[in-house]
Amino acid sequence: MRAPPWKIKVVEPIELRDREHRRRALAEAGYNTFLLRSEDVFVDLLTDSGTSALSQEQRAAMELGDEAYAGSRSFFRLEAAVHDVYGWRHVIPTHQGRGAEHLLSQVLVRPGLLVPSNLYFTTSREHVVLAGGTWVDVAVPEASDPESTAPFKGDIDLAALERVLTVAEPEGVAFVRQEACLNMAGGQPFSLDNLRAVRALTREHGVPFVLDATRISENAVFVKDREPGHAGRPLPEIIREIADQVDGAVFSSKKDHFVPIGGFVAVNDDELAERLKELVVVYEGFPHYGGIAGHDMEALAQGIRESADEAMVRHEVEQAAYLGGLLLDAGVPIVVPVGAHAVFLDAKRFLPHVPQAEFPAQALAAALYLEGGVRSMERGIVSGQHGDEPYDGLELVRLTIPRRVYTQEHLTYVAETVIAVHELREGLSGLRMTYEPAHLRFFQARFEPLTPMLEGSATTWRAAGRA
Repeated sequence: MRAPPWKIKVVEPIELRDREHRRRALAEAGYNTFLLRSEDVFVDLLTDSGTSALSQEQRAAMELGDEAYAGSRSFFRLEAAVHDVYGWRHVIPTHQGRGAEHLLSQVLVRPGLLVPSNLYFTTSREHVVLAGGTWVDVAVPEASDPESTAPFKGDIDLAALERVLTVAEPEGVAFVRQEACLNMAGGQPFSLDNLRAVRALTREHGVPFVLDATRISENAVFVKDREPGHAGRPLPEIIREIADQVDGAVFSSKKDHFVPIGGFVAVNDDELAERLKELVVVYEGFPHYGGIAGHDMEALAQGIRESADEAMVRHEVEQAAYLGGLLLDAGVPIVVPVGAHAVFLDAKRFLPHVPQAEFPAQALAAALYLEGGVRSMERGIVSGQHGDEPYDGLELVRLTIPRRVYTQEHLTYVAETVIAVHELREGLSGLRMTYEPAHLRFFQARFEPLTPMLEGSATTWRAAGRA
């Protein structure tokens, strides 16, 4: 891995709590890593959402924040950044990505309408369902195969999409959604060829095409590296071409744009923009701030420009590749190819003796924390099952790497922790759920282990005095 294109100017102390402290903290959290206190976590790979490091330019820009309720200069600087980097005409800021998803679903989704998408994202699907719509998976089959080495597992299955569009025809489809660096498949990108083909189908059938552009920059790096004909192109040019293929986009800017809070909807259609602005007043705030402060808009505007810096984006991708390489070399089962923002452990192969009904990914995430103070996130049946529908899909644990935060030494430590648990895997059992929320249960559900977890384990790295 190449040296990072940044240096550290401010540091935050972290502490590896002793094993018994971690065991108590895990029990108090109901074996749900979301419910752990951050002070009890050593390396926090729960999410890259709002956990990245701001640049000195972003910090400086925040001093220019205009906190006017309406007509804020900070909004117009944000608008200019979106126009310059992506090209969309209208920008509606929101407090974060799910605010943008909510507005879009409220405007475009009516009861009975379909939303075809490459797999799903938890909050994206929930907003569609709550608006009365039906989510339809049109991802390529490789997206659900963690061992497939297909380079673009974020592609949409064009034949499947055409079948949906043909049967429903425009009045039956709210919009087609394609996600950049498809999260639930392991951070897998789509190809530009596939994006263009989806664009052609949506135009032919007269339905809107919306991009979840949260990780558009990393997707552009993969296009440059993996898709023939793009190797010599500047990254901003590829990003702009991706944006040009869609009618609009939603962003959680807490990822690619490095900010701790913020997101937006961007569209080209004037009428759609007006409808979104009407609702942003109801749910988020005035259209010139959309639920975030002026100084946050300044950091976001600068972050948008930094997100097109190839050296910066490439380092993020290389960090995931470095961690993934360490785990592959040790025989740990992960999703391949390694994706953009994270390494995804394949819990079905990691814990083949734990049935999916006993939440193997949730158990594995808990074990990683207990063994090394590393916080990760379940992306399996707890996240994926919706209502009473059957679920036999991917069972993953996401090790998500915040941007510009952790060093190579931290990632090596994470790999050692995962490898230690892998060596002890036969003694790890599943969990039972003791509390299940009505919506998005993975955030707040609580569990208990079926047998005591990793009692009496002794690993090489701990024996060396690291815990």
